[in-house]
Amino acid sequence: MPTDPRIEPASTAPALIRNFCIIAHIDHGKSTLADRMLQSTGVVGEREARAQYLDRMDIERERGITIKSQAVRMPWTVGSEAYALNMIDTPGHVDFTYEVSRSLAACEGAVLLVDAAQGIEAQTLANLYLAMENDLTIIPVLNKIDLPAADPERYAKELAGLIGCDPSDVLRVSGKTGEGVDALLDQIVRDIPAPVGDADAPLRAVIFDSVYDTYRGVITYVRVIDGNLSPREKIVMMSTRATHELLEIGVISPEPVITKGLGVGEVGYLITGVKDVRQSRVGDTVTNAAKPATTSLGGYRDPKPMVYSGLYPIDGSDYPILRDALDRLKLNDASLLYEPETSVALGFGFRVGFLGLLHLEIVRERLEREFNLELISTAPNVIYQVDMEDGTSVTVTNPSEFPGGKVGAVHEPMVRATIITPSEYIGTVMELCQQRRGTMGSMDYLSEERVEMRYVLPMAEIVFDFFDMLKSRTRGYASLDYEPQGEQIADLVKVDILLQGEHVDAFSAVVHKDAAYAYGVAMVGKLKELIPRQQFEVPIQAAVGSRVIARETVRAIRKDVLAKCYGGDISRKRKLLEKQKEGKKRMKNIGRVEVPQEAFIAALNTTDETASTGGKQK
Repeated sequence: MPTDPRIEPASTAPALIRNFCIIAHIDHGKSTLADRMLQSTGVVGEREARAQYLDRMDIERERGITIKSQAVRMPWTVGSEAYALNMIDTPGHVDFTYEVSRSLAACEGAVLLVDAAQGIEAQTLANLYLAMENDLTIIPVLNKIDLPAADPERYAKELAGLIGCDPSDVLRVSGKTGEGVDALLDQIVRDIPAPVGDADAPLRAVIFDSVYDTYRGVITYVRVIDGNLSPREKIVMMSTRATHELLEIGVISPEPVITKGLGVGEVGYLITGVKDVRQSRVGDTVTNAAKPATTSLGGYRDPKPMVYSGLYPIDGSDYPILRDALDRLKLNDASLLYEPETSVALGFGFRVGFLGLLHLEIVRERLEREFNLELISTAPNVIYQVDMEDGTSVTVTNPSEFPGGKVGAVHEPMVRATIITPSEYIGTVMELCQQRRGTMGSMDYLSEERVEMRYVLPMAEIVFDFFDMLKSRTRGYASLDYEPQGEQIADLVKVDILLQGEHVDAFSAVVHKDAAYAYGVAMVGKLKELIPRQQFEVPIQAAVGSRVIARETVRAIRKDVLAKCYGGDISRKRKLLEKQKEGKKRMKNIGRVEVPQEAFIAALNTTDETASTGGKQK
């Protein structure tokens, strides 16, 4: 790969480097602003330019959302000094907060971007607090000032009140027209501090991302804290103690560009030719094998999965492909947790932990597209802690693990939710939260028209359609953010679905006691439509423990045994019917109900629609 003349062949002096990220709510124009920055700095010419340049995945472009953080290096001259700006474009959705937290750890400053027509949103607030926790310099910016509905004066006051600055300090830009972008780049150079590190100390670089390339193996993205990296030297991963030789070092600008090394404060990529994806862990520290550092850098907090779901290949022979696919995806998405599991109904698969429902949807879609897999995902559920009366405790990540016997208490995970809504919708939001067993914490007015409400809600209540319901009740104006808030004891039960007296583990669910009947009725009704008729009658039951709460029956297919009896004695007809009844009885005892794969797929897709006051599903 030829060396790009725009990039210095050796490492840049730390005083001339600025590392920053863009944080904002989903759809507030981060990627569009990043496009204008790439064009203003001359990194992307007019011929190569395209909308959302840094959104590399098809899914990102189709949905118009950023899923993966992308790092890019841009040159910018202020006066006679040429600076190197390392920008990280981050996702905005609450399900990808872990991506944002890793990006913040690699930066000294953050551009807080707010839509001038919508104002600050709940997820923007969450990202702002994350940036403040990391002691980053915040540059407040209002985007989309070219829109007719924009009200920059009003939202500049809101932003100034949150950050503690003057409304005149809030920059006004337009990612669409490019207005104010040059002034923003100047301010980044002026306000964001240069990275600090010891160039003479042993090498320490933190891995903040990795990707897998079929031809080149694992590509690792690092931020150098101390020392420097040079090609052909041997490096050590401090947590796994794995040693590799550096084959290539470079920076992303925005395509990979080979350099002669990376110094203090620089962000770049490493290629070692390693094919084993487990040897490059996000949050690990890279050091020099000949002169190793003694202490590693603090890694990232391991993300806690919010939602668990089973992923099973429709074709059982695809199981090894699914395992390799998850290994490679884990490299690119460090928040993914998974372990093998088997299901009587669905065969071999994986129990996968996700940060939310959108995360689940995106991961499943990426597995299907990038690895050509056909998958079934079981209904999402959260983790419960079950205390038995005999003093033992069981962690339940799958309803089939819910213990029988005498249960003392069930602990369900809680979340602290922040909802920002126009003040006219306060009543409808309160009503929705109360329906979902929420407890109100506090309420603050950000301005006369907008209010911030804080609720403590059970996690199971918000992982399905809570966000959709919130949006529909507030005409799309409300925004939601949530974070874990411990556990509470709740009145929860396991609803089992039985086919001819046999449990079908894939359809079991843990729901609130008040919601059990609604779930049972909906599920048996759906299965009655999906299961084909047999030669014998098939009862479908929903049960809590040993008590059946709902039942439907799939009628038997019956042959007309009286067709040949055209008259004659009634006893002859009765004898034939009795004989048929005996045959059906015998068949019922030895017959098995085979649930077709299509029925599983359809039923598990529609469990997302089944009603329950204890956790309506989307």
